[in-house]
Amino acid sequence: MGTLSILSFIGFTLLVAIIAWWSTRSTNERSADGFYLGGRSLGAITIAGSLLLTNLSAEQIVGLNGQAFTEGILVMAWETLAAIAMILTAIVLLPKYMKGGITTIPQFIESRFDTQTKAILSVLFLFAYSLVLLPTILYSGSLAFSSMFDLPNLLGLSQNATIWVCVWSIGIIGSIYAIFGGLKAVAVSDLINAIGLLIGGILIPYFGLKLIGDGSIGDGLSTLWNDHPEKFKLQGEVDSSIPFGTIFTGMILAQMYYWGTNQSILQRVFGAKSLKEGQKGVILAALVKFLIPVIVVLPGVIAWHVFDGSLDKPDLAYPELVRIVLPPALLGFFAAVLFGAVLSSFNSLLNSSATLFGFDLYKYWFKQDATETQTVKAGKRFGLGLAAVSMSIAPFIALAPDGLFAYIQESLGSLSVPIFAVVVVGIYTRKVPALGAKIVLTAGVLMYLLSQFVLSPIFVDGALAQAAAEGVTDAKALSVIKAEAYPHFLHIMGILFLVNVGIMLLVGKLKPKETPYVEMVTDEIDTTPWKYALLAGGIITVLVLSTYLIF
Repeated sequence: MGTLSILSFIGFTLLVAIIAWWSTRSTNERSADGFYLGGRSLGAITIAGSLLLTNLSAEQIVGLNGQAFTEGILVMAWETLAAIAMILTAIVLLPKYMKGGITTIPQFIESRFDTQTKAILSVLFLFAYSLVLLPTILYSGSLAFSSMFDLPNLLGLSQNATIWVCVWSIGIIGSIYAIFGGLKAVAVSDLINAIGLLIGGILIPYFGLKLIGDGSIGDGLSTLWNDHPEKFKLQGEVDSSIPFGTIFTGMILAQMYYWGTNQSILQRVFGAKSLKEGQKGVILAALVKFLIPVIVVLPGVIAWHVFDGSLDKPDLAYPELVRIVLPPALLGFFAAVLFGAVLSSFNSLLNSSATLFGFDLYKYWFKQDATETQTVKAGKRFGLGLAAVSMSIAPFIALAPDGLFAYIQESLGSLSVPIFAVVVVGIYTRKVPALGAKIVLTAGVLMYLLSQFVLSPIFVDGALAQAAAEGVTDAKALSVIKAEAYPHFLHIMGILFLVNVGIMLLVGKLKPKETPYVEMVTDEIDTTPWKYALLAGGIITVLVLSTYLIF
């Protein structure tokens, strides 16, 4: 990075910070609504930008492009199917949440079941944030910066030391944003960075295609299409990371959990000034989400052509492509935008963790008579502690197996399946008791872990051992044998979702609630739905489904 790149990086980062500070001057961050929900003042465009940036971070940009490098565009299912899940969330779940004046998903679970169930759910969320998501975001972002901008040489440090510096730098700045600024500071900075990321992200395939096509984007696309037709198959084979059948089972469940029950995502929407604005924000984000593969998938395919498929690690595809195709004058700007994306995901999760602890644990289990100010302070202190733990764990993720993106998705399945089951049953039934939810939130997690980390290795090792005994040596054949030895983790998610729902309904039949649940109604915000929500959602859904007909 030259002087111009460094100056543009610092300049853009400071600009975002100054605008975020200016926009939050009038919000009372000492109140719960002010700190956690931005004073319920967020509009549709701000919500859409915040949702996209909260979701889009380095581990996704680098990880998905790395998978596209090896498997092609079939991995775009993680993005396009998310649009359908977002539509369902906006039309089906959001009205239920906002009409009850919900601040957190565990708060809804408490009103539907009981305080103990809410505490279990909050602990599961915090466990996922602290041990999986926060450290992974920090590490992935640091790895991207380190390789993309050759920071070890720039700083004169080893690769490991550079990762430590990046992790703590991102973590400290993210903590300041989230803990001392509250949700509105996070959301405003998200909106600015969302615009920057979309612009910067599109520049990478733009310059990449021009490189392939000798100055012509059309020729570049034509070359990719003709030279690598196998990279443009959207329906995954049985041994791919996303077999085609999984999009109808666990894939849509994973998406519905993420967009429909994930606190760090929904907190953006709960801060909306009305249900109408919340729905418009989510649906607008869904439309952009449908187009996001241009940023998180296409560069991976371009990198396959540019590097002849010969990189040491697939995850290097995106950083190395950026290094080659982006003009030096734009490098600092893109570094600032990527920095903002990493920062966004980190501080969003941290703000949500502070919310969960303050609202759902501290006030009920530690100090029941706590004032709003005391609750917010406790949440901030917990957030700082969680940030320190995450920053300490993150550098050691380097020791984790390859394929971190898929590994994260598989690991989070242990939480997403039972949590989504509890939320769905909670919304659509009236007599299922808290006992059913408690069983699913504990046994459901254990069943998934038993399936994926005990039974799956046993079946796979047995199938490969039998194949070796039969003299099978073909790599493709072995890959298929391994894939067919045990159901794909997304299929397991689908199966266990039905099992978990069945358990809750059975408990509801055997030991129903004495007093049926009555849905709460709030008058804190306008809960009139957006009249074009169904039409807009239908159009976006048709667009998503059409991609499977085209490819």
